[in-house]
Amino acid sequence: MDKILDIRSLKKYYGRGESITRAVDGISFYVLPGEFVGIMGPSGSGKTTLLNCIASIIRPTEGEIYLEGKNIAAFNEKQQMEYRGKKMGYLFQDFKLLDNLTGKENILMPAAIHGVKVQESERQIRRLAGYLGLDHILDKYPAQMSGGERQRIAAARALILNPSVILADEPTGALDSKNARTLLEE
Repeated sequence: MDKILDIRSLKKYYGRGESITRAVDGISFYVLPGEFVGIMGPSGSGKTTLLNCIASIIRPTEGEIYLEGKNIAAFNEKQQMEYRGKKMGYLFQDFKLLDNLTGKENILMPAAIHGVKVQESERQIRRLAGYLGLDHILDKYPAQMSGGERQRIAAARALILNPSVILADEPTGALDSKNARTLLEE
């Protein structure tokens, strides 16, 4: 079976000389299609930095990141943005919702950016809203939502384009156990 994600000797260092911080230091692993992988470690151990490197939000110091066989670490910024948008969904630890957009508008943002037809977007949002229990908050703004509701909106946004890989930084932190199970099953 082909690897969907293949991380090779990934490093991310900050600083120089004696003050260097090795946030990610030579990690290698791969993920097969359909696999669910959890990365665990104490606060400050580099988990978010690793996810941000994989998502091409930050550039690694060294190493290779293959997504569906393509080394996205070697892409230029525009190529990374396009590929990331089409192939990856990212659920941020702090949600990163836009305060001036409703829940529905936040979910639809990636679809609008990537030119997905309105009919397809509407079909996807109905499916996700039903599955994640979002119907009653689609017209609310983030400030009107609980932490768990904001997290579910952010999860739907990560899933709207049906990405090959979903990266999630503490995806269930603000959810009750029922909604956490539902999200992880999606």
